[in-house]
Amino acid sequence: MLAISQDELGGPEVLKATTVPQPDPGVGEILVRVRAAGVNPIDVINRQTGQLVGQPPFILGWDVSGIVEAVGLGVTLYQPGDEVFGLLPFPHGHGAYAEFVVGPARGFVHKPDDLGHVQAAAIPLAGLTGWQALVDTAKLTAGQRVLITAAAGGVGHFAVQIAKARGAHVTGLARPDSADFVASLGADEVIDYTATDFSNAVQDLDVVFDMVGHDYPAKALQVLKPGGTLVSALPQSLPPVLAEAAERGIRAAGLLVESDRLGLTALVELMSAGQLAPTIAATFPLDAVGIAQTEKSGPGKTVLTVS
Repeated sequence: MLAISQDELGGPEVLKATTVPQPDPGVGEILVRVRAAGVNPIDVINRQTGQLVGQPPFILGWDVSGIVEAVGLGVTLYQPGDEVFGLLPFPHGHGAYAEFVVGPARGFVHKPDDLGHVQAAAIPLAGLTGWQALVDTAKLTAGQRVLITAAAGGVGHFAVQIAKARGAHVTGLARPDSADFVASLGADEVIDYTATDFSNAVQDLDVVFDMVGHDYPAKALQVLKPGGTLVSALPQSLPPVLAEAAERGIRAAGLLVESDRLGLTALVELMSAGQLAPTIAATFPLDAVGIAQTEKSGPGKTVLTVS
């Protein structure tokens, strides 16, 4: 099968189209013919540093939408021909940049008929990050006030919609050219972070969901009320603020997304209710993944298509 592999760490030029053996599904696994694969910032980080996946050679990619080609021993949820989408086990189950991929059957869900493969492949990693941060970790409820950084991004645009579906008052941080987009997702307020320090613009928040790091966790502590929650998708950014968070009575939690069939099912239910929709920034063919990782034409998610 065709796959995009790399033998060294570095820039997009290290990504090479190559032919590798097609995998076979093991016990509890399914073989999926990939129709689309999501592109995420963590792909770029690992291409450059191998931070979570170790040293090459490896095939990156975690988001998958496609068609079940074969099932392994013990699998009862799917049969060949079923259309599915899901998240390969993060971070060590990567391999979506290929024509076929094997993954645990319970890392996938059935793809709704009215959801295209491109749209489905945009959902798993980013959508589950938003769900696990706001629902599972922060336990966001109706009437609470939440601030979401990078609100126009892949994770952020899902997080805004999830928070609104939970009945929260949502403030999103975005550039001026993305403000209307974030508002269209349901944000009650949009702050231009290039002109305004959010720590001077909001207060008494219940939840801050941060995807930026740097000095944002420290600023978040200034706007959260006692008993509030700071959730970061960059756990490495939290140690410098943990002591102050404890003093202020604020929970600081670092999240790495997990493959999660229950969470995906909940996201599908939100889509069926008209409360959630992925935004596609751009699509590229599989062999143009280097360009896909470096170019982005708008808010939302970039997706690879596999013919």
